[in-house]
Amino acid sequence: MSNDNFNKGPVSFEEAMAELGELVAKLEAGELSLELSIDAYKRGVELIRFCTAQLDKVEKQVQILDGELLKPFSPDSRNGADDE
Repeated sequence: MSNDNFNKGPVSFEEAMAELGELVAKLEAGELSLELSIDAYKRGVELIRFCTAQLDKVEKQVQILDGELLKPFSPDSRNGADDE
């Protein structure tokens, strides 16, 4: 593992999760020096922040889509109803 891996940003959520999994495995196996362990920990925090931001973004998109899709089916949105 080179320090170059710590300097690039993840391209996708899936890539970030895969890299995070590799970092965790290496940390748990004790394969890294103390200095590289600290760098790996920092990179892990960066990846977790990236993934959390991606999940938040997707959650907002789903909420918007749900609101748009469910709106025509809500009882209050009946057009031309003769209930009065």
